[in-house]
Amino acid sequence: VILATGHSARDIFELLHAKKIEIFFKPFALGVRVEHPQSVIDSIQYHLTPGSSPAKEERGVPAAQGSLRGEYLPPASYSLVEQVDGKGVFSFCMCPGGIIAPAATAQGEIVVNGWSPSKRNNPYANSGIVVTVDESNIQAFKQHGPLAGMYFQQAIEQKAFAAGGGKLVAPAQRLVDFASNKVSSSLPANSYLPGLHSASLKEVLPSFVHQALQVAFKEWGKRMRGYFTNDAVVVATESRTSSPVRIPRDETLQHPQVKNLYPCGEGAGYAGGIVSAAMDGERVADAIAVLIGKMKSISN
Repeated sequence: VILATGHSARDIFELLHAKKIEIFFKPFALGVRVEHPQSVIDSIQYHLTPGSSPAKEERGVPAAQGSLRGEYLPPASYSLVEQVDGKGVFSFCMCPGGIIAPAATAQGEIVVNGWSPSKRNNPYANSGIVVTVDESNIQAFKQHGPLAGMYFQQAIEQKAFAAGGGKLVAPAQRLVDFASNKVSSSLPANSYLPGLHSASLKEVLPSFVHQALQVAFKEWGKRMRGYFTNDAVVVATESRTSSPVRIPRDETLQHPQVKNLYPCGEGAGYAGGIVSAAMDGERVADAIAVLIGKMKSISN
């Protein structure tokens, strides 16, 4: 059996724990999605100023929604990292010309993710901005053993649901307001179709996550002039960056307690995205093929 459940299969994690099949807590990262007008990111990354390039209609995108980058440059992206009090803060799954989408897997939770259509022609640029979470940060959930990280995630997602007011509406603040602990009086136009509700994300996020994000956003604003702006919106929560558990496996890639059980991919803690999960799947398939080959040679 190949156990390739993905990082949000909480029922599988609970089943393994209930059956006393060994699993472990795994560090992960959690935070928010931040969305800027794509034109802002283009201007920063391409060092554009008004009049530097024609902003005409390209590939069906009205000039009013476009940037100054012109015909031949793609929508700009970015990659950011900062250390704040020993915590890593970094951008994750940056989506130029993209969309923020709901990604919860259970009722009463708000989880957001991002994606870009193939043309990357939406007028917004979004990215996950997340903070590392280790075992020292989840002591309030230690009664859940190896599932402590999972319950930590879930508690924050439920807070976000309450702060958004229900349904799939997500709580949000303008970026400068977020860093200033100010509830935004209004929110900018954005790509999140279920809608946003102005709320204090300080009441949603753990204090160490909230404070690290505030510092990082201000620092990045110094490096990327124009990034730290109230034209950007911060949306909670980006909480499913990777699995909060690791399902162990031995040198044959089988679970050390359960013969012929092959933990695989993101859910088992051996990948951090689509490509790495696919590569781990190939590795597991190769291991099974080797085992079958050995069994056939013995039977012959």
